[in-house]
Amino acid sequence: MTESQKMKYSENGLWILKNDEKYRIGLSEKGQDDLGEVMFIDIPSDVTKVALNDSLIGVEGAKAVTELTTPLAGNVVSYHEALADEPEKLNSADKENNWIVELTDVDEEIFHAFSDEI
Repeated sequence: MTESQKMKYSENGLWILKNDEKYRIGLSEKGQDDLGEVMFIDIPSDVTKVALNDSLIGVEGAKAVTELTTPLAGNVVSYHEALADEPEKLNSADKENNWIVELTDVDEEIFHAFSDEI
């Protein structure tokens, strides 16, 4: 990670990577363990802004069917569209594969309140 990047973890099984002004959110090892192998996801198509605890995606895993909610509020820059056809990417340990959404205009104080460890 570079100096401009910072990784945090939320209690609901998500990682958050701050990279300059963008915040990328993905499924952490804890989240993967809680869900089991992900088999299906439902990505919203027209979301441009999320509030704290809004649904990011619906997920069907081997252990649970749930909605993953956002630990941050902000403007949606992009969703990881490849997940629609390849939900198994969420099972990957590679953060280039298991990210869900990228946000901007996030309250940095809320970001810094998250844990540095999983």
